[in-house]
This record gives sequence, C-alpha cells and structure tokens, in this order.
Amino acid sequence: MDKLTPSQEDYLETIYVESRKNGCAKVTDIAKFLDVKKASVTGALNNLSEKGLINYEPYSPITLTKKGEETAKKILLRHEVMANFLKNILNLNEEEAVVNACKMEHIMTEKMFERIHIFSYFIQDYIKENAEFCNRLKDLYK
Repeated sequence: MDKLTPSQEDYLETIYVESRKNGCAKVTDIAKFLDVKKASVTGALNNLSEKGLINYEPYSPITLTKKGEETAKKILLRHEVMANFLKNILNLNEEEAVVNACKMEHIMTEKMFERIHIFSYFIQDYIKENAEFCNRLKDLYK
C-alpha cells in the first residue's frame, strides 16, 4: 500500500473514531471534527476509497474496509501511545500531550515507535514498583 499522508491518516483515524461511536461516519461529522470544508472531505474520501481503505459513495454513510480498519487501528495506537508517553512520562498537560502526539504520530518510523512503546511500558512499570523514590524525584522538579 502507498504511504498515507498525515492528512489521510487523520481522515482515516477520524472515520474509525466516528464509526466506533455511531456505526459509520458522515461527511458533515468528519468536516466538523477536522475543522475542514465538506469539499475537502469529499476529495480525501475519494482518495481513501481508491486506496481500498474505505467504502464511500456520495450521500451514503462511510465505513472502513478490513484493510482500512487495520490501518486506522495502527494509527490510533501510535496516537494513544504517544499521548500517554507525553502525559505520563514527560508530564505534559493533556492538551499539550494530544497536540504533540498528533504531530509526532505522523513522522515516527516504525522502529522509533516500537522503542518508545516498549520504553513507555518499562518506565511506567518502574514507577509503579518504585513509587516512593519516584515521588521524591517528582518533588525535586516542582
């Protein structure tokens, strides 16, 4: 499959989230969520449909193909892992973590993502096992 652009990844992720919430996605909901015009959504949907990632016909509900759902899940996992890493490990506030995760999820190589994912689990386990020590360190950086 061709590599998706960051914009296409955002559309696919939005369709996945909307489909989970409502059973399908609609052009108006996607446009509102991504803060873009309906015409932009239509162009992106045609492109994603050509790539075999979504089922799309004008004026019909939008659903993901099996391949589209698998791809969207991977994109969402990258987003969630990065947001959690930035929030829980680097101690950024929720908004800043989400904004940065959205940017970072598109530029990471698979190798970098895998290593951050593993490192994140390792650090979170370490923090749980060494809570007293970690709390003392936290107090130093207030």
